[in-house]
Amino acid sequence: MKICMVGTGYVGLVTGACFADMGNTVVCVDIDTDKVAGLNRGEIPIYEPGLSEMVTRNRKAGRLGFTTDLDAAVNSSLFCFIAVGTPQGENGGADLRAVLSVAAAIGRTMNDYKLIVTKSTVPVGTAAKVEAAVKEQIDKRGLDLEFSVASNPEFLKEGAAIEDFMKPDRIVVGCDDEKGGGLLRDLYSVFCRTSDRLLAMDVKSAEMTKYAANAMLATRISFMNEVAAICDKVGADIAHVRVGIGYDPRIGSKFLFPGLGYGGSCFPKDVRALINTAAENGIAAEVMQAVDVVNNRQKAVLFARAGEVIGDLGGKIFAVWGLSFKPKTDDMREAPSLVLIKHLLANGCHVRVYDPVAMEEARKELGDRVEYMADQYDCLNGVEALFLVTEWGEFREPDFARMKSLMKSPLIFDGRNQYEPSRMRDKGFEYYCIGRNND
Repeated sequence: MKICMVGTGYVGLVTGACFADMGNTVVCVDIDTDKVAGLNRGEIPIYEPGLSEMVTRNRKAGRLGFTTDLDAAVNSSLFCFIAVGTPQGENGGADLRAVLSVAAAIGRTMNDYKLIVTKSTVPVGTAAKVEAAVKEQIDKRGLDLEFSVASNPEFLKEGAAIEDFMKPDRIVVGCDDEKGGGLLRDLYSVFCRTSDRLLAMDVKSAEMTKYAANAMLATRISFMNEVAAICDKVGADIAHVRVGIGYDPRIGSKFLFPGLGYGGSCFPKDVRALINTAAENGIAAEVMQAVDVVNNRQKAVLFARAGEVIGDLGGKIFAVWGLSFKPKTDDMREAPSLVLIKHLLANGCHVRVYDPVAMEEARKELGDRVEYMADQYDCLNGVEALFLVTEWGEFREPDFARMKSLMKSPLIFDGRNQYEPSRMRDKGFEYYCIGRNND
């Protein structure tokens, strides 16, 4: 199959590389000339385990290319995937300008049948807008060209995106005509050899499925963070509560870990976009509004606890372990670490930070306002306390004796419940985490 992938961000690059790895010919298009030049040199602009190797392998095999020439890419391909950004707009809804711009460009250049697929996360009704934008351009050219529009939302977890794509738990395809739906089934058939995980549905339902899935996962996180707050007040242990409810097969154990809230490019934006879609259709979406409110509040929990324990934070030195919104990515979008650090800086604190891969991305957000350390232990010399924000594996079993010898005070605020409170007390640390009884 010949595929044009418009957009070389997280979704476009991973999707294009994975399709190429299954033998398809893929050309990825982007308007950023420097980015395209870098990709053609083998430079990967995002951190995702296994992606660099996959891109290199398929570029050498001639199955994967990068260009700024949209016209040539469209007319050499049957499938035209739109995987450009849909950032949050001023009203909380998704900004579709890039999506519709690409759709119009396809309509201006296509010369034969194309299957146009929205891979970007878009609100219900976007496929109809894409179809209208394409048809408008075709009509202006005085042509009568056939095309299909489909929705194929992605369900990729940052840090495990390649495995998610190559071994999907489900493939959602929304298409309202048989030709387009059949072509997508053929394209994805190689991913369904052991079991057919392709879910075919109408376009609007496919668009809604993506938002509903992310909103449900976000709801579980905010719910557990509210329960953890209650546990803190009543002396219960959220670790036991989590296991106790997770054994119920109607609930399950996934996404029941309390912490500092969710971040990244998907959950915050998608929850707000779904709230906006509901509002446009006269629905208040009160549960989802509460999910968003709880999540924003949760990101400030560690800072508030530090104020309660230490008192005046001004002039003190603090260490932060973990900057990305989750492990195995350098993504800093809406990361809880940013909220914590900005609160500390606003209160006159000196902040040292360390993350295995996200330091450069953090520098774009924080500039020179914090001190970037080359090693996790370098952060700790003479600090008043350590904030553990992102649960990278290397933070699981650190050298506690070395930590204690470096720190001014053996005080840890753990936003990810990495350690057992009783164990930390035995090691001589004053330890605070989320929803666990510290009495």
